[in-house]
Amino acid sequence: MVQVQVKHSGGGEGEGEEVEFLYDCQSTSTVDDIASDLSQISNLQTKILRIFHQLQPRLSLHRRDSKVMTLIRALSESNSYASKDLVLRNKPLSLYVLRDHLKSIEREFSANYRTLGFPDSNLQQLLTDLELLQEDTVELLWAGKELHRGKQLCDYIGKNEKTKILLRLQPPSPHPAC
Repeated sequence: MVQVQVKHSGGGEGEGEEVEFLYDCQSTSTVDDIASDLSQISNLQTKILRIFHQLQPRLSLHRRDSKVMTLIRALSESNSYASKDLVLRNKPLSLYVLRDHLKSIEREFSANYRTLGFPDSNLQQLLTDLELLQEDTVELLWAGKELHRGKQLCDYIGKNEKTKILLRLQPPSPHPAC
């Protein structure tokens, strides 16, 4: 397995703050598949971190309310899993685990939204200005070079499955007119 450390500007605690995570894949994986997985993981990670930081002030007012404890627990577990601390512990993020964490937050939020003073149970109200990466247009940069769609990762890094690389995700950059 190739271990990819991914960095991108996310919408976590503060705008423009760098978010990162680890991802494992085969060296024969296509750049298209990697871009799809990385953008989905990045978007879920960014959503979880944003929801956590948006709800934190309201939850601190309800710490003693037993009804809200399940939401506090779900948010805490999700935030711990989505944090960049996992990079330090050498643990990759899983798309499926992130989805489960987000579903858990949604379920607990819909059970507690009135207690927290929200008009409805739609979590999207906390994500209104969040810019997410688009799978089909995200650019993968390695060593300052863009990884092109239609190629395999091994075309860039070789066939060694024990390689560790650092990729940067970014929205498409505008190409200057000639």
